Amino acid sequence: MVEKEKIERAVRLLLEGIGEDAKREGLRETPERIARMYGEIFAGMDKTPEEYLSKTFSVPDSGMVLEKDIVFYSMCEHHLLPFYGKAHIAYLPDGKVVGLSKLARTVEVYARRPQLQERLTAQIADALMEHLQPRGVMVMVEAEHMCMTMRGVKKPGSQTITLVTRGEFEKDEGLQEEFWRMMGR
Repeated sequence: MVEKEKIERAVRLLLEGIGEDAKREGLRETPERIARMYGEIFAGMDKTPEEYLSKTFSVPDSGMVLEKDIVFYSMCEHHLLPFYGKAHIAYLPDGKVVGLSKLARTVEVYARRPQLQERLTAQIADALMEHLQPRGVMVMVEAEHMCMTMRGVKKPGSQTITLVTRGEFEKDEGLQEEFWRMMGR
């Protein structure tokens, strides 16, 4: 749970630390605005994927399910700067599926925390394996990191791609090829 008073105090100190007057007109309400914003940005801290993945539907026969282009925004835990992009999730149901919006909500649970892209990708895959118990999962995340865009190396437009496979996707190259075909690549 976000403690707004602590965030407000920290923002006032940060503003003072960079040489600003936290009491001037344009900044007076900034600590409160940032505290509310952080409540939204880090809303995943109080959520678990099982909230969304526990309600499933029986399916007798089903091939691969792919939901692609799930837009997300997250915060790099190293610099507290945003990274954002798209997640693509494929899974092989083993008798049950979940509502498609629940896959996007699972991405949000993990994206709305201080995060590393590599961990985010694995957490999504592992949550699906644990709660849906499919035959396999493949998750790809593509993102642009503001810590590489606006500071440091300053390379806007560079993309980081992470990929995690679980279950049948780990050993079946045919399934991986089908994933790439469905992705249009």
